[in-house]
Amino acid sequence: MFTVSEDERAAICRAYEEGGEWAAVVELRRYFSIEDNQNALYAVRSIVRWRPASLSLPRRL
Repeated sequence: MFTVSEDERAAICRAYEEGGEWAAVVELRRYFSIEDNQNALYAVRSIVRWRPASLSLPRRL
């Protein structure tokens, strides 16, 4: 398990959009030491689909 900063996420997503999944895997490996292709590809797919949680607060009654 690892934590991805917003800057790292942006770089990985940019690589994905410009060059596809394997370009994003290369970018991911610039930041993290993931040697297994399947795990790296799984991580890229998770990162690309990740959306920030809603920051709205619950309403008070």
